Amino acid sequence: MTRSFLTENRSIFWFLLALALFTLVVTVLSTGAGSGAISTSFVKTLGKTLCLMLVAVAMDVVWGYTGILSLGHMAFFGLGGYMIGMWLMYARTEIILAQSLAAAPIPPTPEEIHDAIGTQIFGVVGSSEFPLIWYFADSFVMQILLVVLVPGVLALVFGWLAFRSRVTGVYLSILTQAMTLALSLYLFQNDSGLRGNNGLSGLQNLPGLGEVPQSVLSIWFFWASAAALAAGYVFFSWVVSGKMGSVIRGIRDNEGRVRFLGYHVESYKLFVFTVTAIVAGLAGALYYPQAGIINPAEIAPIASIYLAVWVAIGGRGHLYGAALGAAVVSLLSSWFTGGGAPNIPLGFYTIEWTDWWLVLLGLSFVAVTLLAPKGIGGLFDLITSRHAVPERVGDFGPDKGARRTVEGEEER
Repeated sequence: MTRSFLTENRSIFWFLLALALFTLVVTVLSTGAGSGAISTSFVKTLGKTLCLMLVAVAMDVVWGYTGILSLGHMAFFGLGGYMIGMWLMYARTEIILAQSLAAAPIPPTPEEIHDAIGTQIFGVVGSSEFPLIWYFADSFVMQILLVVLVPGVLALVFGWLAFRSRVTGVYLSILTQAMTLALSLYLFQNDSGLRGNNGLSGLQNLPGLGEVPQSVLSIWFFWASAAALAAGYVFFSWVVSGKMGSVIRGIRDNEGRVRFLGYHVESYKLFVFTVTAIVAGLAGALYYPQAGIINPAEIAPIASIYLAVWVAIGGRGHLYGAALGAAVVSLLSSWFTGGGAPNIPLGFYTIEWTDWWLVLLGLSFVAVTLLAPKGIGGLFDLITSRHAVPERVGDFGPDKGARRTVEGEEER
């Protein structure tokens, strides 16, 4: 079975090879582990891009393979960032306060340090007490579990309610968008327990590693992001292959027929929705320590819409296409909005790409939808002559071509 899985998914080998070579090149050129040709900030940008590629692959499994246009997966991505960010803020603040209070005539008690941490973290929103959701913030192991559990449980409950009611199509997309909007609006409130609009900051400083320069930390996170992307790509390649892949493609193409054949459609959809939400949360937990900050704007519905655009440009139904789409759009976005793209003076008007990037992205999305609906992945298929077998409509009898092959074999 393993041999068949790898044989039928040759893209796994090429994707992992390309990822390994890319990781090696960046490492050799990085400031933290190589020649210094690539700056620390750009290494962080590349590491964040790998995390976005992972969540794009997860989105492709939900949308491109199962047919569920989720506009809420970046909410799961952000929740993973919040969960790990709580531990990072708590542990880092604890170290700083413990060092500053160590010289006091009377050493502070653990309770006093805990209260001081609360004042330091929540003073910005006029509070000093830890909300209930910070109960495990001092435990790295528990917060890692919450990175998995919080997005997973939310997706499980939401998916169970939506799928058992057989909500499909655009109505399901609206529901996921509403869930994302409600969550982001709640987190904007100061009494949400996550510092409202201020969000969580200073996440790039790892507790206990204050003497390690950011150039080294950035390459560590880059390696971790590359490993997570490789593992996620192999896992989802397995999910979309074999019987599981056939069933979820059938759900995408004709849900009623799959249900008529005896498959419990809701269970398959719930499994895909929940697992991809967990992977999105893990990707967020790697992304935001590299970004250094997270706030409710990261969970706004527009972020999930961008994710859908990445997958569409990369090519739905192609895991490597979704990953490439996220990489291309993310890096271009950093280039255009970060001042890398030169402005174009026209005499009567100057095109400033920081203002026009979203327009360019929208036009690209429309152009891909109309002219190349299979996206970047489809172009790769065209170049490598890997065309999908066309569906036969109307003739559901025996495959005559296969019969001739059998007869030919018998004649021999």
